[in-house]
Amino acid sequence: MIMNGQSASKGFSTKVIVVVFIVTLLYTVVRYNIFGGVAWKELSFFIMNKAVSLNGIILLIITFSISPLKNMGVKVSNPWLKSRKALGMAGFISIFIHMIMSLMLFTPAYYGKFFEASGRMTLDAGLSMLTGVLAFIVLWFYNISFYKSGKDKEINKVIKSRGFLLLVMPLTALHLLFMGYKGWMNPSGWNAGIPPISLIAFVAFLIGYLINLIGRK
Repeated sequence: MIMNGQSASKGFSTKVIVVVFIVTLLYTVVRYNIFGGVAWKELSFFIMNKAVSLNGIILLIITFSISPLKNMGVKVSNPWLKSRKALGMAGFISIFIHMIMSLMLFTPAYYGKFFEASGRMTLDAGLSMLTGVLAFIVLWFYNISFYKSGKDKEINKVIKSRGFLLLVMPLTALHLLFMGYKGWMNPSGWNAGIPPISLIAFVAFLIGYLINLIGRK
């Protein structure tokens, strides 16, 4: 019975991961390749990087919001509760892949708005990269805190605490904000009126943060 329960939980989390990835990839392709004029050859890396980043953020938001939603009185089924670890790991891996891919793509050819004529990064670019790196470091420590015990028990307790999480989670919002706020304020420039990936991720994060602010103990 235990093995059947574990298999069912694994199957559920796999379905969620696959569905979220397919939806984010389709959204990215529609916005950038179909309506944005980006060449299809860019799908394998440039476009995939955008999809992976949104995929990672959505999976992490789901992971962080399951327990708070339950605390708020929302009926959360056991499959969702048991899938938190798998969804969180998938989200973490997605963000890690996004970070590596972004470093490889971060050139004026792909991100011209982040560079001055001299070739140096703009202030927005620097702040976006800084907050992004800090957010990933916090996520890294949060992830490994579930695999450490003993002498690290008190540190892990702090990392998992409500106050710490609510304090550091906005780093992700700042990363997204500095990356795309100028484009967000110009809806007329959106491809076919479709919001940018960064804006979708930012709104999703705000919803998740509000849920955690209210429901996390």
